[in-house]
Amino acid sequence: MSAVGFLAQEKIWFDKPRYDEAERRFYEYKNSSPKATQEAGSNTILQDIARARENIQKSLAGLKNTLCNRESGQSFQSHQPQFSTSSSSNTADQGELAVRIKSLELENQSLHKVVDDLRAALSKLESRVAVLEKSPAPVAPAPAPTVLCTNGTTVQKKPSVPLKEEEDDDDIDLFGSDEDEEAEKIKQQRLKEYAEKKAKKPALIAKSSILLDVKPWDDETDMVKLEECVRSVQADGLLWGTSKLVPVGYGIKKLQIACVVEDDKVGTDLLEEEITKFEDYVQSVDVAAFNKI
Repeated sequence: MSAVGFLAQEKIWFDKPRYDEAERRFYEYKNSSPKATQEAGSNTILQDIARARENIQKSLAGLKNTLCNRESGQSFQSHQPQFSTSSSSNTADQGELAVRIKSLELENQSLHKVVDDLRAALSKLESRVAVLEKSPAPVAPAPAPTVLCTNGTTVQKKPSVPLKEEEDDDDIDLFGSDEDEEAEKIKQQRLKEYAEKKAKKPALIAKSSILLDVKPWDDETDMVKLEECVRSVQADGLLWGTSKLVPVGYGIKKLQIACVVEDDKVGTDLLEEEITKFEDYVQSVDVAAFNKI
């Protein structure tokens, strides 16, 4: 059971102090004289009057303070907009000035950087110009002329080395000498000998290796006779090589034969034309492989 429920069920006289006070006043009133009662009543009236005066004075003083506060508030409000506008304008001017100062500082830094870069580039350019001025310009050698020989071949002529100019003008031969003529004769003689040696060398002959597939009509064709017919084809620049029989199918075999030919004298068309003339043995001729040697 909770404490509230216990107190609700318990019989307690909560108003006993009030009754005690009322009983005390009753006995005091009964025991006191009428004159004392009147004095007590007058005293209470005087006290109430004094309290009423104090309340009135306090209320008057409070009203006066309220009026004074209102007047001062109105005057402060009348002056406040001007002060706020002036302070706000000053703040805006200061902010704009700070922004401009900051932008000028940034621009000054960028200009300093550009000037430093230009100085570095200028110093590099000056050093390169100084190096170029010190080093002499290379002289490109003139191309060597070609001389046409009697047999139609061209020979590259060696460039003549220029003689060093002497400081003394007395050493210059204004009328020429026989040494130049002798040097020219020797040069022509050497060129002629070189052309003769080159003409005596054998020319390079272009050759090719060809592998032919010669197919018979059927399996009853005499392959030995067929090979004899193929090898009977002779021409200048033709050399037959090894051969073998390669099965094709159904008992039929083809002749695979190799040969070496000179490209300027013998071609594949000539070989096919000559071999296919043996119609009794040869059905067709194909080039299986063709390689340059």
